[in-house]
This record gives sequence, structure tokens and C-alpha cells, in this order.
Amino acid sequence: MLSASDAAEVAAHHVTEMTGRSVEGVVGVERSDDGWKVTVEVVETQRIPDSADILATYDVEVDKDGELVSYRRVGRYLRGQVERK
Repeated sequence: MLSASDAAEVAAHHVTEMTGRSVEGVVGVERSDDGWKVTVEVVETQRIPDSADILATYDVEVDKDGELVSYRRVGRYLRGQVERK
């Protein structure tokens, strides 16, 4: 089985390949029964200044061999936006 860091790297690669967009980083990793669930942050639209960039998060599932099982965009927001609880 992949390590958490390997799963994160593979998931980021899959998102880049599927979307053609730059990965900003991995913001979550969770082991599942058949592999890993990874949350990846992507730059959807670059703007000047970069604090106005539009980012998105994608939930990605990879199996124990690193093959893509599924991915979907779960949110979009401005880089400078602060979460409210």
C-alpha cells in the first residue's frame, strides 16, 4: 500500500493531468478501505495581485496502487478569503 505522502503526490499528479491546472498543495489525506482520500487545492484562475486568485479544492480517491478511482471539485474561493465558522 502507498504511504500517505506517496498517495498525496500521486493524487496531485492525477488532478494536474485531469484539469490541466497547477496544484497549490495537498490540504488533507485520509486512509480509506481501498486506498486513500486526498484533498487537493488547485489554482483555477491566476490574477494580479495573486491574492485575487481563484482556488478550488478537489476530493481525490486513489486505490492502494495509486490508480485514480475518482475526483471531483468540492469548492471554489478567492485566495484571500477567510473561512467563517
